[in-house]
Amino acid sequence: MSTTTAAPETATPRARESLKKIVFWNYGGLFFFYFASWQLVFTFLAPWLNDQLGMTEGNIGLLQSMMALTALCLQPFYGYVQDRLGFRKNLFAFVVVMGALMGPFFAFVLPPVVAFNQVVGAVVGGIFLSLVLNSGVGVVEAFNERASRANGFEYGHVRLFGSLAGATASLVGGFIWAANPDNIWWVGTFSAIVLGALLFVARTPTTDVSAAAEPDGADSRPKVSKDSLKLLLRNRSFVGFMVLMFGTAALYDVFDQQYAIYFGQHVTGGMDPQVLFSRVVFVQILLEAAVMVAMPFVINKIGAKRGLQLFALVLVVRVVGSALFTSTELLIVWRLLAALEMPLMLVSVMKYLTRMFDVRISATAYMIGFNTAKQVGVFIFSWVFGLSYEAVGFSTSYLIMSGVVVVVTVIAGFLMRDDRRHVPPSGAPPVPQAVTG
Repeated sequence: MSTTTAAPETATPRARESLKKIVFWNYGGLFFFYFASWQLVFTFLAPWLNDQLGMTEGNIGLLQSMMALTALCLQPFYGYVQDRLGFRKNLFAFVVVMGALMGPFFAFVLPPVVAFNQVVGAVVGGIFLSLVLNSGVGVVEAFNERASRANGFEYGHVRLFGSLAGATASLVGGFIWAANPDNIWWVGTFSAIVLGALLFVARTPTTDVSAAAEPDGADSRPKVSKDSLKLLLRNRSFVGFMVLMFGTAALYDVFDQQYAIYFGQHVTGGMDPQVLFSRVVFVQILLEAAVMVAMPFVINKIGAKRGLQLFALVLVVRVVGSALFTSTELLIVWRLLAALEMPLMLVSVMKYLTRMFDVRISATAYMIGFNTAKQVGVFIFSWVFGLSYEAVGFSTSYLIMSGVVVVVTVIAGFLMRDDRRHVPPSGAPPVPQAVTG
């Protein structure tokens, strides 16, 4: 089986048709309540650790590196298991259970461990959070992407529920933070409980989604083997894709990890910096949701490779701008630019993987190509830049970060083939450059 073979895409489903399907709203709910927890953690974790537990920037970086290291160890296994499970919910359910334990963990487990030793607390906290987030997100994304193809709606459209969740969680989280920062984590537990109920009732197909995409009625069952993995890892485009995710998707996360602290250091005025930051994130994610609606059409038009390169360019602008121009107003502008980044990255990633590689092992390709490569980068860069913030300051560290993004984007550009000109060996026509959205 060649990992360079991809079935040609059919016309993209219209958003209006998707809205009429109950299953669309069900899977939208899965995205919503999972990413509500995700946004709460990544918006408030660093300031909470810093303000409430007194953890240093370096140890916060270590915690986030441990999240990535745990994901790095689990992602290949998770990808293999999810491809074997197909539409069975076992692995997703495990992620939900760990999410439901978030409130008790932050209330009763992490504070005494951090009080005993910050390094031990960083390790314990990083491992736990990874089971819910850095490792768990791959399970959620891969399961829902497969389900979107099976149920006939555009992944980018149902994924915008995640953006709406992020906006809602950021706004509500700001009020919760002002009242009692510790309650942030109990809201995460509540979100996980609702997520579990939605997962329980979610309808899943009895056969794998790839059946309709395979030519000549070929066997469409997931076929994950050592040979298929070797072919995938030897594929030039896949290697380039991994390089790009290592240095761009990873640094997107690393840049945002402690940005709330940097934001608070430069904000002027009477408002609590974290409350203001939560409101800025709320607006940013609302804009992100609006962009997500149109992004599938844009990526179909320009190609997934160019979409990923454009994502890297916006990231560089945001990082360099934050380093050099630090007025309150401009820091808000730099944060709002993230509304372009996430849709560009998410839609381009999924379209590049499903266009260029065998959709029957899509979960494995996603886990290894996107999540594992990204987590390697997060593991390395989180701790390194956490220490760098302490040693040379945020601004200098951001300039170094932007240089890394530029270098890896150039290298990946030479390795990755253009998905717009990708022709399957079977002689099927190339992926269409534009379809009805």
